[in-house]
Amino acid sequence: ILKTLNRWFWWENIWMPINCTWADFVDRDGLVFPKPQELYATIPYAFVLLIIRFLSERYVAIPLAKALGIKNVRRVKPQPNPVLESYFRECSRHPSQSEIQGLAKKCNCTVHLVEKWFRRRRNMEIPTVLRKFQEAFWRFSFYLTSSIVGFIFLYDKPWFHDIWQTWVGYPFQTLLPSQYWYYMLEIGFYWSLLFTLGIDNKRKARAGPAWLYPFFPSPHQDFMAHVVHHLAAIGLMSGSWCGNYVRLGTLVIFVHDTADFWLEAAKMFNYARWEKTCNILFIIFSITFFITRIILFPFWILRATLYQPTYYSTTPVIAYFLFNGMLLVLQGLHLYWGYLVFKILRRFVFLK
Repeated sequence: ILKTLNRWFWWENIWMPINCTWADFVDRDGLVFPKPQELYATIPYAFVLLIIRFLSERYVAIPLAKALGIKNVRRVKPQPNPVLESYFRECSRHPSQSEIQGLAKKCNCTVHLVEKWFRRRRNMEIPTVLRKFQEAFWRFSFYLTSSIVGFIFLYDKPWFHDIWQTWVGYPFQTLLPSQYWYYMLEIGFYWSLLFTLGIDNKRKARAGPAWLYPFFPSPHQDFMAHVVHHLAAIGLMSGSWCGNYVRLGTLVIFVHDTADFWLEAAKMFNYARWEKTCNILFIIFSITFFITRIILFPFWILRATLYQPTYYSTTPVIAYFLFNGMLLVLQGLHLYWGYLVFKILRRFVFLK
């Protein structure tokens, strides 16, 4: 069964134009092509990034946070109590008064002590401001580095200035060393985010309008939403690697990373309570977000993926519909996030 599924998955009609086979993608005459097995290297790259993250958070982010006035608050741990711990994990973090009274009888202690135990236990689940700052610093550092490196890799390439060049010579476009490292580091970064989801801060899922609340009723579903997001990002980049859509893939990565580091910088100064700096950075993020994801992505990237391939092939392959479907879903998310950003800006401007 696995052999059959593997043969179906790598069927040429899914990935490449008609009359092309995988044998055509063997390196020759100075041409180097992306190879699916090279994606295995993203896993060890992810662990290298985790080491870099640990060192940067400990030896750069913490001193920077102290310089900005962020203190490391130490919370008081509750006394070990297997009965209350089991109830906290399996039943409720906010027990009712009658439930507290029942637990007090079971533990042979006062109601006040049970209430204090649950209060301290809930506080242990809340990440400290310093921990939030460390994570924002790591994401800021990566997105800023990726944006700078991406610009250096792309600014002198013909397809960066003329989007039609992304399809010239396709699918026999040679893989550049810069494209290899750009892809490996980006996919490795999302693998590293996936590996640390269990220990990272749980960001609130209920950040949207009230009608979305039923879709995110619990931290578990918020966790799963992040798992799906990271896997989708890895899948989209890995698929574009296998189909040799690398030129377009690097443009998509660059368009997304250029807005993200502004948001992480705004978060860092928000945690430090530098309100004016945070506001300025958020406005810059908003402008960058609308330019890159509401204007450039649909009218530059999607135009190149939906419209331009019809000039080079009259028989689109299955991958054409798969990738464009995922990119259109991504654009739908951009519009939703843009709506949230616009609401924040409107409140900021008109309600101070």
